[in-house]
Amino acid sequence: MSETHGTDRPDDRHVRPDGVDDGTIEALGTLSEALETVERARGHLYAFHQLTGGADLTLGKAVEQLRAAGHKEQADLVEREIVGRNVIPGCWTFQIVEAYNATYYTPFADVERQVRQELAEGRAHLYEAEMKEARRTPGHPNHTSRP
Repeated sequence: MSETHGTDRPDDRHVRPDGVDDGTIEALGTLSEALETVERARGHLYAFHQLTGGADLTLGKAVEQLRAAGHKEQADLVEREIVGRNVIPGCWTFQIVEAYNATYYTPFADVERQVRQELAEGRAHLYEAEMKEARRTPGHPNHTSRP
């Protein structure tokens, strides 16, 4: 897949280093794909964090409105049982995000970077760069190798 089209070729950071075989490029592409999936999961975790936090703030408004409408007992119940409640034992969502980052995300990203460094001089997205070269139309203005 490393064929280029004339002088229009990828920059060096997207060219396979000498001696790196197809199997290694494929494995690095799969490793990168796994990290990208973890990045998406992490984004959903942040969405969970923000949505849950927003709901808790909205609950505070509901408590005020219940009290203003004369429903002190129900307002007290919501405030006591739900407002500020842990989402899992001992944790608010920010603590879940922090634990995920420290325990899983950061080590995963560090190992992926280390493997790329050891096997491909740290170059990222080589599989995709070679796929782009194989699929683009030579000479087409919207199929150039670089921005």
